[in-house]
Amino acid sequence: MPRRQIRVTGAAEAPLRAPLQAALRALRTELGVPGEFPPAVLAEAARAAREPRLPDRGATADATDIPFFTVDPPTSTDLDQAMHLSRRPHGYRVRYAIADVAAFVVPGAALDAEAHRRVTTLYFPDGKTPLHPPVLSEGTASLLPDETRPTVLWTIDLDTDGGPTATDVRRALVRSRAKLDYEGVQRQIDAGTADEPLALLKDIGLLREQREADRGGISLDVPEQEIVERDGTYELGYRAPLPAEGWNAQISLLTGMAAAELMLAHGTGILRTLPAAPDGAVGRLRRTARALRIDWPHHVSYAALIRSLDPHRPHHAAFLQECTTLLRGAGYTPFRDGAVPGITTHAAVAAPYTHCTAPLRRLVDRYASELALAAAAGETPPEWVLAALDDLPARMAEGTRRAGQAERGCVDIVEAALLEDRVGELFDGTVVDVQEREPGVGTVQLETPAVVARIESGNGAALPLGERLRVRLTRADPATAKVLFAPA
Repeated sequence: MPRRQIRVTGAAEAPLRAPLQAALRALRTELGVPGEFPPAVLAEAARAAREPRLPDRGATADATDIPFFTVDPPTSTDLDQAMHLSRRPHGYRVRYAIADVAAFVVPGAALDAEAHRRVTTLYFPDGKTPLHPPVLSEGTASLLPDETRPTVLWTIDLDTDGGPTATDVRRALVRSRAKLDYEGVQRQIDAGTADEPLALLKDIGLLREQREADRGGISLDVPEQEIVERDGTYELGYRAPLPAEGWNAQISLLTGMAAAELMLAHGTGILRTLPAAPDGAVGRLRRTARALRIDWPHHVSYAALIRSLDPHRPHHAAFLQECTTLLRGAGYTPFRDGAVPGITTHAAVAAPYTHCTAPLRRLVDRYASELALAAAAGETPPEWVLAALDDLPARMAEGTRRAGQAERGCVDIVEAALLEDRVGELFDGTVVDVQEREPGVGTVQLETPAVVARIESGNGAALPLGERLRVRLTRADPATAKVLFAPA
C-alpha cells in the first residue's frame, strides 16, 4: 500500500473512547515507543534550560535586531526554524535560524543518551512522544516569539533567479517576533496584506520551485489524511497542502542543500541520499500510467509528468500515490577525510542534500549543524560528532522505520474505529493501487469518509486501477486495526 501522509488536529488531550485508548496503547507497546523520560534526564534538561552552554560571546553573533518569524501548524510549540527574507540589489537574502540543540545537550550525558534511544519525535492522535523533554523542545530551546534563543543561523544570498550566490552559517542569538501558521500566511499573501519579509516567501518559494523543476527534482502533491479530534473520538478528512507549505518547504530544502555542499567541499559530513529508481520500478510505473490512461511520452521526464498532473482527478491521484514507491529507500550516508561517497545526491531533490533544519524533532540534524559549522569555519568537527558519525545511519533508519509504523498504525486504528459499526454498508471509492503479483488485491480510497484501505476482489479478478466503483465494507476491527473492502 502506498505510504500515507497524515496530520492530526484538535485537542489531543481530550478523553477518548475506551477501544481507541486501548488500541493506541497497544500500538505504542508493539512499537516499543518510549514512555516517560527518566528522572535523571528530566533533571539534566531542567539544568540545561536554566544554564545553556553557549559559546564565548565573541563566537556568537547577536541577531536579535532582525525580526524573525516562524511558520508552523497552529498548535505547534516545538519550533525548530525561524526565518527572515529580504531583497538585495541583485536578488534576495534568506536568513534561516535553526534551534541550537547542542547548547542544551552535553555529549555522552543522560540527555544525549536518551535522544539516541528515541531518535525522532513520534506523533499520535492522543499526544506525541518527543525527542527531548518538553522543558527544552517546547520551552527554552524552541524558537518561541519574544524570546531570545541560541541558534545556528544560515544566511544564504540568492540571485534574481533564486540561485545561491553566497552562504554563511554561524551561531547567533535571535528573537522571533511572530508565530505564524500556514493558513494565516496564505491568507495574508493572497490578500496582499503581508509585510515584505513574509510576502517574499511566495516570490522566493516560486523561484526555488522553478529551479527544482529545472534540475529534475520532485515534490509530490499527494493529499494528506487528516485526523480531527471531536467529542472524544476522531474523524478523518482529506487535506490538500497549501501553496505556502510548499514555499516554506523550499526554504528548508535550500538550507539542506547548502549544508550538503559545505560538507562535500570540506570532506566530512552526513548526507540524506536516495539512489535513482531502478529501471524495473520506472517500467512498472509506466505500465501503471498506461493502465490509468495517462499519456507519458518517452521524451517527457518523470519529473515533468508529475508536474502536469492534477491530484483532484481520480486517475491522476491514483498515479501520484503509485509514484511514492519511487521515493522509498532514502538513507543517511556519512563520509570523512575527503572520501566522498559514490552516491551524494537525493534523487527526489536532484542534488546533494542533508537534514539539518529540525533538530528538536530529529536526532541527525544536531550533528549536521555541527558539521556545517565546522565546514564553514574550515575547522575539524568536534570529536563527539565524529565519534557518532558511523552509527547514525543505522540509528536513524530504525527511528524512521518506527515513525512510519506509528503513522500508518494510527490511521489504521482511526479508520477501523470510524467504520466498526458500518460493516456491510456500501461506499463510493477509487482503486488507487493494485498489487502487481495479485491484481485482485489493492487499495481503495473512499470519497467519504476519508479512508484509504485494503480491498480484495475475493475471486482473483483484477481490480480496476484508477476507476471509481461501489465497494462493500467487510471488516472493521479497531483491536487489530484492520479494515477490508470488497467490490459491491
